[in-house]
Amino acid sequence: MTDILADVMPATGPVVLEAIHLRKHYAVKRGAFKPAATVKALDGVSFQLEAGKTLAVVGESGCGKSTLARSVTMIEPPSSGQLLYDGRDVVGRTASEMKELRRTVQMVFQNPYGSLNPRKTVGSILSEPLVINTPMGKQERRERAVAMMAKVGLRPDQVDRYPHMFSGGQRQRIAIARALMLNPRVVVADEPVSALDVSIQAQVLNLMMDLQEELNLAYLFISHDLSVVRHIADAVMVMYLGRPVEHGPKDVVYSRPRHPYTRILMAATPRVNPALRAERVIPKGELPSPLNPPPGCPFHKRCPYATERCATEVPALRPVDERLVACHFAEEMA
Repeated sequence: MTDILADVMPATGPVVLEAIHLRKHYAVKRGAFKPAATVKALDGVSFQLEAGKTLAVVGESGCGKSTLARSVTMIEPPSSGQLLYDGRDVVGRTASEMKELRRTVQMVFQNPYGSLNPRKTVGSILSEPLVINTPMGKQERRERAVAMMAKVGLRPDQVDRYPHMFSGGQRQRIAIARALMLNPRVVVADEPVSALDVSIQAQVLNLMMDLQEELNLAYLFISHDLSVVRHIADAVMVMYLGRPVEHGPKDVVYSRPRHPYTRILMAATPRVNPALRAERVIPKGELPSPLNPPPGCPFHKRCPYATERCATEVPALRPVDERLVACHFAEEMA
């Protein structure tokens, strides 16, 4: 792993998006007589996203997954760091330049019941990105909407129906179609199947994979479900309190996790086959408050393997066994 530079996994193909030490901090008021506190929702996240590949970002609630999604889609600009699309940094761009760059990245939201306007037909919902961003006429927009519906497995005669007339899985197909209307190169999917029945999840995931292969899309896939991630991801980045703690190829991370937090997440994943179940590792306590993170390793108060060193020294994200790990004792986690 000598080709790993700093804290970024090296790409093996063309890089569409690159994040370099992204940070997103929020000032939080704590009352009239207390000084404002800072929540470090993202605290130095770096990665490269390749065309036609999927990077899954996993972790429990509060780890910074959704904040990362909003930063990558430029809904909220990062506090510091660089975000490069095709080598162009989006931070500090003019409004017109940002409008053009936003066409290259689109988002699929978690809840298909809340992300679609109930007062608009499917045709209007799909046409809206074209109205805002292109000079297309009404008939051309409608034809494009009908064609995109067919691509995601919906019938053309459903174009004038309203969202409440569709099932949850169909609504998420509409959301995926809307994200693809501007021909983006990057799609950020924030828990796209967590609100769906298990029987429908596989259908939507398979659709996303087929579209990725057809359109050479790059996916940033946000999830807490490691069984879903195993189905769709090429690489995995595990986050804890706004920081990556393990990042590497999916098969490497799943077969032999090197960070205690990754091992805990893996062990909590249900498996039908007893032979495939990992040894259960129980974390101590609850997730710390992001307003008052612990010193040293942010995971040390919950880690069953923590030592005195972990309580005082922040572990660097470093190469270990074909992936990056932020743990002082990663080599011993076999």
